[in-house]
Amino acid sequence: MHENPTREKDAAVQQTDTPILKVSGLRTWFFSDSGIVRAVDGVEFDVLPGETVGIVGESGSGKSITGLSIMRLIDEPGRIVEGEIKFRGKDIIKLDRHEIRSLRGQSIGMVFQDPMTSLNPVVRIVRQIVEGILAHKRGTVSRKQAVSRSVELLHRMGIPEPERALTNYPHQFSGGMRQRVMLAIGFGNQPPLIVADEPTTALDVTIQRGILDLLRELNTDLGTSILLITHDLGVVAALCHRVVVMYAGEVVESGPAIDVLSHPLHPYTQSLLNAVPRLDKPTQNGRRLSVIEGQPPDPKNHAKGCRFEPRCPYRVEKCLTHPTLIESRPGHRAACWVSASEKTPPWQRESKVESSPEVAVRRRQICDEPILQIEGLTKHFAVGGNHLFGSKAIVHAVDDVNLTVRRGETIGLVGESGSGKSTLARLIMRLHTTTAGTINFRGFDLAALDEAAMRPLRRHMQMIFQDPYASLNPRMNVRQTVSEPYRFHHRGASAKEVDERVISMLRRVGLDAEGMLDRYPHEFSGGQRQRIGIARSLILEPELVVADEPISALDVNIQAQIINLLVDLQEELGLTYIFIAHDLAVVRHIADRIAVMYLGRIIEIADSAELFTNPLHPYTRMLMAAVPIPDVEVERARTRKAPFGEIPSVINPPSGCRFRTRCPHVQALCAEATPPLAEHSSRHAVACHFADQLSGDTTFT
Repeated sequence: MHENPTREKDAAVQQTDTPILKVSGLRTWFFSDSGIVRAVDGVEFDVLPGETVGIVGESGSGKSITGLSIMRLIDEPGRIVEGEIKFRGKDIIKLDRHEIRSLRGQSIGMVFQDPMTSLNPVVRIVRQIVEGILAHKRGTVSRKQAVSRSVELLHRMGIPEPERALTNYPHQFSGGMRQRVMLAIGFGNQPPLIVADEPTTALDVTIQRGILDLLRELNTDLGTSILLITHDLGVVAALCHRVVVMYAGEVVESGPAIDVLSHPLHPYTQSLLNAVPRLDKPTQNGRRLSVIEGQPPDPKNHAKGCRFEPRCPYRVEKCLTHPTLIESRPGHRAACWVSASEKTPPWQRESKVESSPEVAVRRRQICDEPILQIEGLTKHFAVGGNHLFGSKAIVHAVDDVNLTVRRGETIGLVGESGSGKSTLARLIMRLHTTTAGTINFRGFDLAALDEAAMRPLRRHMQMIFQDPYASLNPRMNVRQTVSEPYRFHHRGASAKEVDERVISMLRRVGLDAEGMLDRYPHEFSGGQRQRIGIARSLILEPELVVADEPISALDVNIQAQIINLLVDLQEELGLTYIFIAHDLAVVRHIADRIAVMYLGRIIEIADSAELFTNPLHPYTRMLMAAVPIPDVEVERARTRKAPFGEIPSVINPPSGCRFRTRCPHVQALCAEATPPLAEHSSRHAVACHFADQLSGDTTFT
């Protein structure tokens, strides 16, 4: 095993006393007609040269506004009303427009969360990288040199054929590739400080690990300081030297990552850690995750005492007085009266009794009767070519998939982007027509039905989409949105009956029905919008629900709430789920069986406990190795730079085993023959020629 290089630098980093960035008493407020929103309210922290500092917290805690404040990118009605942001001793807040424009990109780079919205869709990649270099080095660097520098940057970011990639447009790249382009732009002038706002959110695990390895290399090789804004505590454990925990616009804890994640001094930090599903251990409550009860405070009306006090199970009378950051250990501070008064806080003393994720499964009734039977399912898309004369290329999105789903169970579907998970989901829902194969549901072959014959069946099968904002009509209020499928399938229902049904469903998913019926999607948080989408999907009480990345990009607490909601609804209504996710840790805790997809095929399927105990396919092991775990010691011991490689083209997939171009165990047979999905043991099937030899080998995990 190799030591994590970021940890080897810790001692050296801490010897440098002068911060490259020092934030003191920062207050960024938004002045609206309904009041002042105190988004950032007295934040202070620093970043040392060559150090990576993580800022974590729930959505709405002020993380991103802090990053935008540092870059002076706050638009009206927002204003920095107080505080200092000193970069190399110079206060950024006092710089004029010319000085701040000179600072951005040259001295401080920023990597935004969504590269597709940050990159110009109608401008080639080369121009978007070159213009940032020339803007700051015009007169000293020629355009030819800037293009050469762009090629070098893309190569450094791990983009294959960088000369050709420069001529492409953003839509021609995958999400991971676009994020690498954003990193190339951010590092174009080798700034001493990078602000990275959720750079790995919604990326699949191998791309996420590649981005983390890349950031680590840039930090190590170039000495670049990184301020990493994220809600993923596993990412923090993998990359950061120190952590700043924010809640309701304030810093509630800060210190070395190993101390904050192992021995948190604030109950909020402990609650965040409890809410994270972990790949290396089951949860205490079986399939349910721990959540932070209640809601964050209204930023227009903060309480005078501890802002976490209404949600804190350890609150005492003194918590009604506002706490200050107190250093309880060297370099480790927390704003908590309880931890300040006790040597060992109560949340660290509590014993944790782990239980198996199979406990909750045994309480549910999973029938042997299949509710869905898929055989030989195939979907090919024709792309490119001249519409008059040229032949088109074929995308092998789903190839010969066989899957049986039992009534009442949850099937987890995992794999990288481009593996065919979402296409398979849309084929099951008949949002795509099939190229070949059968989909048997309730005695009907869905692949053979026309749309008129499908309509009566759609009430029995519903879908929860990844992006609740994109899947909800922005011009329809909650009443109209949730009731639409019910009104379509129950045309004779009265308005009163429909309203009663909507209110009942909204309450079931944990929403205040009376206060939200006439409100619109943009008036809700991401977690609330996802609950509205779930209410819409379940109002017909379907038998089968296909959930396509329903928790992607949600913070850990909302993610845990949605998972628990899905578990509760399944037990209450007897639902059957096909649950698609990138996050293997989440899938472990909710799924009974897990199917692993790669380049359109299922290459391994087993019971959840069996798959994580004894993964047989090298690809499954690679996925597990890529998942960051919120434990610094565990992350330190894991092998770095796993041989992930790039996923091959779905237009021209490799012969034989499609994973062979990335597999460390590849042999001649792998190129000659396609391994069948064969049963290796009871309820465990794998498509690998050498599964017997790999059984028990933990090279990847």
